[in-house]
Order: sequence, then C-alpha cells, then structure tokens
Amino acid sequence: MMASAQESDRLDPLKDYRPRFTLPEGVVYLDGNSLGVLPAGLSDRMSDVIERQWGERLVRGWNDAGWIDLSSQVAGKIAALVGAGANCVTVGDSTSINVFKVLSAALSLRADRRVILSDRNNFPTDLYVADGLTRLLGQGYELKLATADTMEEAVDETVAAVLLTEVDYRTGERYDMEAMTRHIHGRGALAIWDLCHSAGAFPVHLDAAGADFAIGCGYKYLNGGPGAPAFLYVAERHLNDVAPALSGWMGHDAPFAFTTDYRPADGIGRMKVGTPPILSLSALNIALDAFEGVDMALMRQKSQELCDRFIAEVEHRCPELELVTPRVREQRGSQVSFRHPEGYAIMQALIANGVIGDFRAPDILRFGMTPLYLRHTDIVAAAEILERVLRQKLWDREEYRTRAKVT
Repeated sequence: MMASAQESDRLDPLKDYRPRFTLPEGVVYLDGNSLGVLPAGLSDRMSDVIERQWGERLVRGWNDAGWIDLSSQVAGKIAALVGAGANCVTVGDSTSINVFKVLSAALSLRADRRVILSDRNNFPTDLYVADGLTRLLGQGYELKLATADTMEEAVDETVAAVLLTEVDYRTGERYDMEAMTRHIHGRGALAIWDLCHSAGAFPVHLDAAGADFAIGCGYKYLNGGPGAPAFLYVAERHLNDVAPALSGWMGHDAPFAFTTDYRPADGIGRMKVGTPPILSLSALNIALDAFEGVDMALMRQKSQELCDRFIAEVEHRCPELELVTPRVREQRGSQVSFRHPEGYAIMQALIANGVIGDFRAPDILRFGMTPLYLRHTDIVAAAEILERVLRQKLWDREEYRTRAKVT
C-alpha cells in the first residue's frame, strides 16, 4: 500500500534539494520537462558574470574569467549525468544544430549506406533535420520511419544510423537504450540517442549502453533557462574518425592561429563550431551545481514514485482522462500524460488555477515529474485541482480554447 503523501515527503531522501530552486508561491509546477525552474542564487551569480566578468574585464574575460574553457567545464558536469567520459561531451549550439552535426558525422562513418531510420513519433525537429540533411546530400540518401513496435525489424543492411529519442515527448514511453543499441549494432548501423527528456531526470549510461552519438538540451531537467545551450556526445572509439560537416573555427586544431586551412581538433573538440554563448552557458554552468551530490538512482526511484502517485490519484478522481503513459516503471521516463478531446482547454484552466503542465497536440495533457523539487503533497494537490477543473467544467470557456503561440 502506498504511504501517505505527507509521510512520503517526510521520508524523502531528496527533500533537502528543494531549497536549491526558486519556486513561485501558490504554484504546482509540473512542466520541468519543458522548462526547468530557476535555480536559487543563479540571478546573483549571473550578475557577477555580467557586471564584473563582462562589464569590468571586457574582452579580457576570455582569459581572466576562463570563458574559453567554460564549455569544457559545463561538458564535464553533463557527462557525469549521462554516463559519459568528460572527453566525449561538448556543449554549445542548439539541439537542432547538434542533431545535424551528429547525424552527418554518423553518415561519414557508414559511407556505404544511405538510410537514416527514426521513429515516426519522434520529436519533429529531429525528423526535420534528418529530412533536410538527406535532401542536402542527395545521392540516394533518405529518411525512413517506423514505430516503436516495428523498429527492430526496420533496421536492415541499408540503414546507416538510427536516430531515436529515449523518452517519447508525448507519452513518456521509454526505449531500452542498451537493448536497442545492441540490436542496431548487430545490423551494422550506428545508434544516435536524443536525451532531451532523459538528462537530469534519471540515470543515463551512454558508455555502458554502447551508444555511438547522443544529443540533449540544457533547459528542461537541467534547468539552464530558456534556450540554454545543448550538448552532444561522441563515443570515444569514434572521436578521431568523425568528419565534422560544420567546420567552424572553434573546432579547429589551433583556432587562434587563424590559418586558412581547416584542421579538426583532436577528440571532441572537433565537434565545436562557433563562439560559445557565454551568458547562457554561464547560466547552465551555475544551474548544474544543483545536481552536486545527487544520487541519480534515488532520483529515478522518487520520479517513479511521483508518477505512480499521480496516475493513481488522477485515475481515481478523473476517470474521463485516458492514461497514455506506460504503467510499468521500466517502460517510462519521468512524465505522465493523459488524453482528452478538450485537452488544450483543460490545461489552460488548470494553469489558471495554479497547476502548470503543458499540452501536446492533438489531445495530450503532459505532466513532468522533477524529483529534486517536487513533493508528493504537490502531486496530490495537483490531482485535486485537476478534479475540480473537470467536475465544475472550469475549462469550458472560450478564452481557454483560444490557442496561444506556445502550447
């Protein structure tokens, strides 16, 4: 039998991490899988970056404040969260650009094959970038799509690389990274993993799973702020063989030699492109300090307890909502999604009543479980408010049906 929410909060081994974040009063925030909350103290520390490092030191900040090595510092912190060597991760650019970089690098390692395979339910930017890359390359390159239940059989001798998101952004369903990577390798293809809904939510083991490449964002579970820089991973065995398609000056072996010929840097450095965004990179660097000392196994345990509690509470109170997230813990990430024909309006009414989740077309209400700052009592309160929104039909207003630009 599940313990009471109050008892679970009292015994929570992660409860002392909640003060590391700034949470608005009167709000239950269940959208950390879209944008993480503001880490406590980040504003003051960013003032130092802006006023002293930039304002006083000016261009000298590249050396005096260590800006030139900041991306490597951030990469080391992220590498520890995704089970990778620090020399296999770099930070910078957006998720979309990093998808392009790792896809093109993977194709360069399988030059005799012409197919990129992905899940048709993958996050659209991954599919858009893959499709754009095949059109750019021509020469018979193509993007093929399968579903989770047909993915294994779709990996054949024509496939160069398989691009998958570990956790489905709509449903929260999770691929078995290790098993799928092993299957992909058995067919002679390379495995690329999108960790946007994994990194910072639960333990990831890129090296142990044998992944070839990975990408992820910095603004969801990592709490780096809107538009925070993304990261990418290249397995150590590939580092000196990949040919970067975007050969920017920061990926040069000697960027400040200013030579006209491009010589890729050794190792992960060759996957860098342009000047790193120091302000947003500094914010992400500070945000990652919130993970210091965190036991990721405890993170996973708590996230699944929160998911279980929310599913039980909502199904008891709101039977008209259809669960689309797997019930089995091993088959899901750190979110819970329900389906309803009026999902958008329901979510807007819920937000207006102090519970922030989000909506994904066509009919998904999505709730992120962020273990470092969510409590079990928050989960129960959210379910109670959701029940009231449905019972009293608070969603049935024109203002809640009008779609905003961001849903």
